[in-house]
Amino acid sequence: MARITKPLTNTEIKQAKPKDKDYPLSDGHGLQLRVKSNGSKLWLFNYYRPYTKKRANLSLGRYPDVTLAQARVKTKEARELVAQDIDPQAHKQEVNSKQQEAISNTFGVVANKWLLLKREQVKTETAEKAWSTLNKHVLPGLANIPVNQIKPKTILSILNPVAAKGSLETVKRLCRNINEVMRLAVALGLIEVNYLTDITKTFPAPKKSNMPTIKPEQLPELMASLRDANLMRTTRHLVAWQLHTMTRPTEAVTAKWADIDLDKKIWVIPAERMKMGKAHTIPLTPQVIVILENLRAMNGQREYIFAGHKNPSTHASESGVNMALKRMGFKGRLVAHGMRSLASTTLNEQGFDPDVIEAALSHVDKNEIRRAYNHAEYIERRRIMMGWWSDRIEEASTGQLATTESNIAQFKAVNS
Repeated sequence: MARITKPLTNTEIKQAKPKDKDYPLSDGHGLQLRVKSNGSKLWLFNYYRPYTKKRANLSLGRYPDVTLAQARVKTKEARELVAQDIDPQAHKQEVNSKQQEAISNTFGVVANKWLLLKREQVKTETAEKAWSTLNKHVLPGLANIPVNQIKPKTILSILNPVAAKGSLETVKRLCRNINEVMRLAVALGLIEVNYLTDITKTFPAPKKSNMPTIKPEQLPELMASLRDANLMRTTRHLVAWQLHTMTRPTEAVTAKWADIDLDKKIWVIPAERMKMGKAHTIPLTPQVIVILENLRAMNGQREYIFAGHKNPSTHASESGVNMALKRMGFKGRLVAHGMRSLASTTLNEQGFDPDVIEAALSHVDKNEIRRAYNHAEYIERRRIMMGWWSDRIEEASTGQLATTESNIAQFKAVNS
């Protein structure tokens, strides 16, 4: 006849005293209370391991941290695993390992791995800018949360306040970067599904707005304001440089003397400093060379053509031209990037080849046929066009605009 074990009571457990040696109190179904010689009491589930049929003990916790009722529930769960030929001890170790892995693989940890990869894929400043935005709006609330616990509601609680301020473009970029981090988590095997794929759809699309710019006929007003404005010499030359060369603000302020070839009269911007990651060659017009000559007396011994005012070992501020344009009275009417649009509109109105204009603006040309132009010929066509544009700027500084038909004629001759 099978031996029947009398279930334990809370009173028995509480009154159990330590002895010289550890001893068990059985509750039945494999559940034991091990009373240690030092007075502590430990719940154990005694069972046969699946397949090997060897005896083993699974720790269920200490009494009174784990009550009798809780110990019985844990025993029932362990018995169910054994019935499925699952070793509860191995199962517990696996669960603990996954929990530890989840704790170790937080959003912050994966985001740092993402940043390292991002730096290899885009320009360093682009990666750092993305990280700065993520660090400001997302990481304070998400850095310590395991990636397997992140759901759309978590992200919405973080991004809704940003959207409420009207910063929809920032929200759009954050959604993109958050998803890149989560896709990396999938690739690393930390999660199986990225539930944030459509998170951007919960926010209104940011309104597209063109960079403020002025009309071609307002160029004389700009040049008169530049002439009369109370600006530092470097800033004044920087405005003119960006206007003549049709470059982006970052490309202009990071120009180095080492990039200039006066013999060939070109400025070659390395690929790593270009938005599209491709080196860009700019023909230097006589007016641009004059700007260089003026700056050489000021900054010729520096690395950067437009050396910083407070720290000459670095370059001038990227926002310097925008600040200057505001002081010149163009707030809301023209920004630094808008000078590229001004040049583009003027050149298109004058009938210059749109392909050559796009090349001068360093836009990516998706037409393979256009890429097949002879490089030297293409540079020469751009040189003539850039010469016309510099002449136009010079004429505008006198308050009058001529058609400069001779340069256009030269351009069309080369173009034919």
